[in-house]
Amino acid sequence: MSRLAILGGEPVATIPDGDMFKWPIVNKEMEEAVLDVLRNGAMSGTGITKQFESEFAKWNGVKYALGHCSGTASLCAAFFALGLKRGDEVICPSLTYWASAVPAMGLGVTVSFCDIDPKTLCVDPVDLEKRITPATRAVVAVHYCSYPAPMDEIMAVARRHGLKVIEDVSHAQGGFYKGRKLGTIGDVGAMSLMTAKSFAVGEAGMLVTNDREIYERAILWGHYERASELTLPGIAEYKGLPCGGQKCRMHQMSSAVGLVQLKKYDRECAEIDEAMRYFWSLLADLPFDPHIPPDPGSTKAGWYCAKGIYDEEAMGGLSLSYFIDAVRAEGGSRFHAGCNSALHTHPLFWKFDVYGDGKPANYAFRAPDLPGPLTAEEDFPHSFHACNKVFNVPWFRHFRKDYIDAQAAAVRKVYENRRELLATDPKERVLGALAQSRRNG
Repeated sequence: MSRLAILGGEPVATIPDGDMFKWPIVNKEMEEAVLDVLRNGAMSGTGITKQFESEFAKWNGVKYALGHCSGTASLCAAFFALGLKRGDEVICPSLTYWASAVPAMGLGVTVSFCDIDPKTLCVDPVDLEKRITPATRAVVAVHYCSYPAPMDEIMAVARRHGLKVIEDVSHAQGGFYKGRKLGTIGDVGAMSLMTAKSFAVGEAGMLVTNDREIYERAILWGHYERASELTLPGIAEYKGLPCGGQKCRMHQMSSAVGLVQLKKYDRECAEIDEAMRYFWSLLADLPFDPHIPPDPGSTKAGWYCAKGIYDEEAMGGLSLSYFIDAVRAEGGSRFHAGCNSALHTHPLFWKFDVYGDGKPANYAFRAPDLPGPLTAEEDFPHSFHACNKVFNVPWFRHFRKDYIDAQAAAVRKVYENRRELLATDPKERVLGALAQSRRNG
């Protein structure tokens, strides 16, 4: 058995990355589309964006899609569009990127958190229901790291308590949950389309819904130039100004890129899916959870921020951080330990007076008889410890068997020599989610 590279041996994975991880895949049509926008001086218009919205809505099977300058802007618009206001509460999983929750605070809404299921890394519906208070008005269902959240259970909880559901699809554009497109199951879907995401068009976002009122309220929030689309009583009378004081329109170079992406994205996702599933098939006999939804009608779309779940006990006590160090030493590419920090531990949510109200912004308008912030490890144990239990695997953009074989061989070599590592394992832990330095937005 060859000696581990981290201990002085030779690495097993030596094939260069090449363009395996280059993203997005830019073609001539995409380049020409951007140049056309520049040459026509149409960067700040809406005509191309409306074309993109129309095609995006068709692709998702919804009535309405509204382009935004960022995913954060689309989420902020979604909170407003649902009618959330001061004193209301929205519940969000603690394990997610900050934009899933923080924009609601600007409306005077309290953000509360629920824990995750340690297998899916998404909302735990049982814990979600426990967190509901008389002030709760909405739930954010995050399809975290491209894994579909358990929407049947989430929607059942929401119906029992009269809550609205926002789907954050920033990690999973084009994915399915039991045959239904992610973002179309709840009341409104919002997502980032920034360059690093699976569906990459630049710095942009999209809101999708089948509800005309939600669509018009989102326009009212930050799309003053689209006043002619506002027709509903109680909304149309305020047209002409951005009622949230925001300017949220999507840049038309991003819209142009998006129109081309729609033509090729599903095909690219299919190749990514083939590559990722092949990688995990090579390691199927090892004690790693590949974080793949078991239902045949559920997919991970572009596999954004693909994860594996680590079982330290099955690895004989070998720490995740040292395991990853050893895999990288073997030539493993893009392997990283950890995930987003647990949001509930950040002092923004229980300490910072952002707006000068004399109390923490997240609780400035909360009824005094309702529970205060929960910040302890035991309040959200799975979110708190996720950093020590999950790891990034290579996000293969192409199915290239030899390269993927070599990456899997790096993992297998470390696994087979794990006992050799134990004697030198520094046993480093993240242990407080706030110490986690690597963030995946």
